[in-house]
Amino acid sequence: MARIAGVDIPNNKRGEIALTYIYGIGRNKSKAILEFVGVDVNRKVSEWTDDEQKSVREYITANIKVEGELRSDVQMNIKRLMDIGSYRGIRHRNGLPLRGQRTKNNARTRKGKKKTVANKKKAVK
Repeated sequence: MARIAGVDIPNNKRGEIALTYIYGIGRNKSKAILEFVGVDVNRKVSEWTDDEQKSVREYITANIKVEGELRSDVQMNIKRLMDIGSYRGIRHRNGLPLRGQRTKNNARTRKGKKKTVANKKKAVK
C-alpha cells in the first residue's frame, strides 16, 4: 500500500479513485494532481513506480491542505462563527440545520432522536 499524507491508499484501485481516500481530495482534484505530476489517471496504484509515488506525495504535501490540517481549519471556522454569534454559529451551537432547511417535520439527522413531550393533563371537576 502506498502511504500518502498519513493515509494508506489501496493498491488495487485506479490512481484517480485511490487518491479520494485522502480527506480533502475528491475526483476532480485527484485528476488534476495526477495530470500535473504526469501519472496516468487509469493506472492502478500497484503499477506506480517509486518515483511516481514520491512525486504525488510531495505535490500533495506541498500544495494541498489535507487530513488533520484541513479538519482543524474547518473546526476553527465553525468555532469562529459560534464565537461571533452569527446565525450559522447559533444554529451550530443548538444542533439545528444551518442552510435554510425546515425543522417542523424533518431534520432528524441534526436534531437527533425524537423527544416526546407529554400533554398537560386536564383538571377534573
